[in-house]
Amino acid sequence: MSGLPPLLLIGGGRMGGAMLAGWRERGLSEAIVIDPSPAAASLAGPGVTVLPSTHEIPEGFSPEAVILAVKPQSAAEAVPPCARFSDAVFISIMAGKTIAALSSWLGSAAIIRAMPNTPAAVRQGITVAVSSPGITAAQHSLADSLLAATGHIAWVANEALLDPVTAISGGGPAYLFLLTELMEQAALDYGIAPDLARLMARQTIIGSAALLAASDEDAAALRIAVTSPKGTTERALAVLRAPDAWPASFAAAIEAATKRSQELSD
Repeated sequence: MSGLPPLLLIGGGRMGGAMLAGWRERGLSEAIVIDPSPAAASLAGPGVTVLPSTHEIPEGFSPEAVILAVKPQSAAEAVPPCARFSDAVFISIMAGKTIAALSSWLGSAAIIRAMPNTPAAVRQGITVAVSSPGITAAQHSLADSLLAATGHIAWVANEALLDPVTAISGGGPAYLFLLTELMEQAALDYGIAPDLARLMARQTIIGSAALLAASDEDAAALRIAVTSPKGTTERALAVLRAPDAWPASFAAAIEAATKRSQELSD
């Protein structure tokens, strides 16, 4: 989509900044970013104004979409002043904050709740979204274009699914980064030089992800392909896939993150 309409972005942090960069690539004409942090000033540029408060938004500015990209703990302060833009579609990427909670501040506004992840910064993210009743076709199309600017977009009908989505894809990059850390530390523990340990760990994750992206096979098939019978990988996987190892710990981790997402709705 080219020539995006006026946008209001509340929160210019890592995810807000990544989304803004994606919109610029799609022909952003005018946007206001609300963020009091001095670092947010770097987001300013042609057509993009950064302001510290919604109270400083010029009279007459009428965004077609308001994107809520602040921490959920800041929602009660950041969201209510935006209610005056009642004709806009509101897109929230705040973890846990439900459509009902947002409606308590925004009234009958059209609301879309979405969960992106940090690969959005390199346009390789995945965003899962759900809309409130009454969203028009034009609003849905605009939201789809805005969210797709940072990678893949998928829609679900059941808002409750956003909690496990937050746990799995929202937090998923952190799990891969932790695996990279652990692989690097294992190399160091065996006396491999730090530079080589870092390169091995990072490039193994990067290359494996690229292979997964390029293959028509699912992850299980690719795992089996690299696991020679009675070989070293098979021995390692026997440890990792023991009932009390990765299967149990990963399921418990996702459950914990899902519950935390549910708690943030309060």
